[in-house]
Amino acid sequence: MREYWTALASLMGALAFMQGLLHAVFPAELRAAVARLLGRLTRGFSPYCYFDVTETDGMSNNEIYDAVQLYLSSTAAPSSGARLSLTRPHNATSFTFGLAASDRVADAFLGAAVTWEHVVAPRQSPGFSWRPLPEEKRRFTLRIRRGDRDKLLPAYLDHILASAQEIRRRSQDRLLYTNARGLPWDPVPFKHPSTFDTLAMDPDRKESIKADLRDFADGSAFYERTGRAWKRGYLLYGPPGTGKSSMIAAMANFLGYDVYDLELTEVSSNAELRKLLMKTTSKSIIVIEDIDCSVDLTNRAALPPAPTKPRPSIDGTVDQDAAGAASGRSITLSGLLNFTDGLWSCCGSERIFVFTTNHIEKLDPALLRSGRMDMHVFMSYCSFPALKILLKNYLCFQGDAADDDDCGAEVMSGLEEWIDAAEITPADVSEVLIKNRRNGKRQAMEELLDVIKARAEKRRGSTAATRKEDGGGEEEEEKRALGSPKEGKEQAAGKDSCSDGQDEETDAKKQL
Repeated sequence: MREYWTALASLMGALAFMQGLLHAVFPAELRAAVARLLGRLTRGFSPYCYFDVTETDGMSNNEIYDAVQLYLSSTAAPSSGARLSLTRPHNATSFTFGLAASDRVADAFLGAAVTWEHVVAPRQSPGFSWRPLPEEKRRFTLRIRRGDRDKLLPAYLDHILASAQEIRRRSQDRLLYTNARGLPWDPVPFKHPSTFDTLAMDPDRKESIKADLRDFADGSAFYERTGRAWKRGYLLYGPPGTGKSSMIAAMANFLGYDVYDLELTEVSSNAELRKLLMKTTSKSIIVIEDIDCSVDLTNRAALPPAPTKPRPSIDGTVDQDAAGAASGRSITLSGLLNFTDGLWSCCGSERIFVFTTNHIEKLDPALLRSGRMDMHVFMSYCSFPALKILLKNYLCFQGDAADDDDCGAEVMSGLEEWIDAAEITPADVSEVLIKNRRNGKRQAMEELLDVIKARAEKRRGSTAATRKEDGGGEEEEEKRALGSPKEGKEQAAGKDSCSDGQDEETDAKKQL
């Protein structure tokens, strides 16, 4: 054993002597040139090609480096089992994973395997610099096969940039913008908890709306192929308290879009309306609530004729802006139509317009056609499937055998029998459940059944009274019809006598 250690020490001494001799005989520039030559020879026979993505590009940050870091942190890294660093950026709602130094992770795209390596090296002491540089040089090295180069580049990098942008958008807080208080758009954090799972609506209708939203969000190629602007319009109409605002919040949370709440009464002209549209971002929902109450945009066919007729322009069309100014309106119907479906609405992509109203019959038909309001969603009264969703939200009622034993099957059958006749809104049902949520499931549901029964009987009573009044009116009309023949004969006789007198007078005039 002693001889073995002696031979090993002699060998290490000889290697150290040779290294010192090489450093003394061959300068550093020659050694670097030989290393580069050997690297080129090895890369020439290697089946792989390498690409370095540095952290900085000159004096500015490299956008691709940040995108690769986000992409690997959420897609490839958590499933690879590599060593990760955990961070949380400012104003973010989720954590971010990052690769540690000199660690590798594998990924695949279009059936081709790629490998990423995070390289961290100490930075040499720089000279004078106007911008402080980090102490370490970081870069990502991409390794792909030479045969896959044309297939992966630049499609793979475009995929990484798009995925990083989506991750960055979803990790940030949602914002709610408003145009009140004299500012173009004033943002506040949007924390509405409504989702499609908690929305009181028929499940089949919710699935159809979610499928339409998915098709819209993934329809970039479709809208580009068909030559249509990447936008969509939804009209939510129905009685008050049926969940129109909750539907908007559920759509925003489902897509991860920001919400722009447009207050038309704060807009002074059509030009200002176009400026507000230009300042909205992509992937957003533009909302106008109670559009029939904001400005005068009612049905033109139901309006009385105006005292002054607007003067037509050179091409024969009527100037809607002039007509609106003459009637004292700040925003005209023409301006709102151009806002939703004109040329200015194409300045941006992936935007959704949502209008809400309680009286759809008051809106102008031009505002409701396809292309402006593509999907009309009727927010009806609470149905039995929607009622079960509310019971699950407020009372944790699952509808299984245990809940049926606790609450009683007769209570559920009574709710199913009376809910349609009551015509009660989800807001009223929620208020009853909130007041009785501490009294237990059975007592809360019995109280709700009593409220629904009382409302249904009240509606039936009012309907019967209305029918009775209509019946009394019909009896009076029948009496008048029975007495009309006699009166008709007397009136006819009077008319005959008058006509005879007129004929005699006419004959006398002819004779004269």
